[in-house]
Amino acid sequence: MNDVTAEVRNNEHADTTVSPPLWLTLLLAASAGGLGWGIRGQYGHETGAMIPGVLVALSLVFLYCPRATSLQAARAVALTATAFSFGGSMTYGQTVGLTFDSEILGNWDAFWWGMLGLFLKGGIWIGFGGAFLGLALGGRRYRPLEFLSVLFGLVGLLFLGVYFFNRPFDPVDRVLPTLYFSDHWHWEPNKPDLRPRPERWGGLALALVGLIIYLWIKKDRLGRNMAFCGILSGGFGFTIGQLVQTCERWNADMFTGPFAVVYNAGASVVGCFNDLTGGYLNKLNWWNTMETVFGLVLGFGLGLGLWLNRRNVNANDSDPPVEFTPAQEVVLAIVHAAGLCVWNFMSVRHFDALADHALTMGFIPIVAILGGRYWPYLLSLPLLAIPIAGKTLRMMSLETDQINMVPGWLFLIDLPMVVTLCSALYFAHHSRLGQSGRTFTRWTLVLATWLYFSLNFVFFGFPWPWEGISGRASNNLIYIVCTVILTVTALTYRRRSSAVPLSVR
Repeated sequence: MNDVTAEVRNNEHADTTVSPPLWLTLLLAASAGGLGWGIRGQYGHETGAMIPGVLVALSLVFLYCPRATSLQAARAVALTATAFSFGGSMTYGQTVGLTFDSEILGNWDAFWWGMLGLFLKGGIWIGFGGAFLGLALGGRRYRPLEFLSVLFGLVGLLFLGVYFFNRPFDPVDRVLPTLYFSDHWHWEPNKPDLRPRPERWGGLALALVGLIIYLWIKKDRLGRNMAFCGILSGGFGFTIGQLVQTCERWNADMFTGPFAVVYNAGASVVGCFNDLTGGYLNKLNWWNTMETVFGLVLGFGLGLGLWLNRRNVNANDSDPPVEFTPAQEVVLAIVHAAGLCVWNFMSVRHFDALADHALTMGFIPIVAILGGRYWPYLLSLPLLAIPIAGKTLRMMSLETDQINMVPGWLFLIDLPMVVTLCSALYFAHHSRLGQSGRTFTRWTLVLATWLYFSLNFVFFGFPWPWEGISGRASNNLIYIVCTVILTVTALTYRRRSSAVPLSVR
């Protein structure tokens, strides 16, 4: 080992003796969650939810795993992003509607039932993300074939949970499950065109319980603890975010009696702010604001959870084993990319019936991430970007004519794919040369932040700040703040300790 490498190892070791400050952890993770989940709202359930998953994971691994190898860090990021997708299979729009739809506005029983449903669904959603982030950083070894059997077990629990909690479902005869959190004739008995949606939160809840039991058997304390942190973060995130939206919708009726004085004082402050900013609050996109608040809270909660469990983080400077050949990884990547395209841009009934359970779409990624060298980078970069770039092109060039098809393909598909694929291959190659996890997460965080901010900026129809305040421009200002925080932190925090590779292999 040469002197430079020894010095860098000493710097990295010293870096681990001082934990990142709590305020920085919370600021960075909340910014990542707020930006990612706010952008997720434009792109849909499963694949859209991977955006906050990758941003939050990059932020936390960047801060707390300075001695991790690049491959360790990439696996943690990719596993977390994949796990964030699972909850996207749950329907939640009608659950939100129970708290503020005009037909049942003022119905406190419906409000609290809807909030309970949002807490439950949000907790399940982020519980998976927290669990996978923890198991990736807890130092336990998970072999691909071992975890494949776990995934089969989780899918079995998914179907079992749907059977017990989300059945019977027969809207024709108005027969719905006892614990049902979508539109129901109980809340709107006189609405003949009510269209209840099938739910599967019960199946995912039972699968999450099964995963936590498995982590307990494996004595993976960090995975288990972060699962519970994710449950609380997602539960409170969804309910607090929706509370912001319902405050706007319910208005003064929500604060009467003893709350009237507090409400009036707050309304005066809000009114002054609204006047000074030219009606900023009147032009807010409240639904997207709810999603952004959800993301801020979930990022805050996961950051706090990892800070509290920082002594259980065990990411050292040795690479995990690689069990797949590059050729096998390429085949799996092509198959999964094709599946993503079919799932997101086509309608194939039998394939959709399989893929819409979400956990089933995690089989190839999780196994390949745990056993491959290239797959963690491919999932974190180009594979995640495929549906996001494609949906942006569809919105701007097919559903509308805001961008011509040729430049649309060039700048919204070709450019993001080339940049992300080349970056993934670059990082995978340099992981063999001793590249540190902090180097990978530093630059990938910058790339991912600007990639998804830019695609969403296009999706929003280019809401330039100087063109006046609109629903999308106001939310885009929040994304700008989050983007600046993530970029500045990534480019400045502990630069010296990750400037040189940990070792040369």
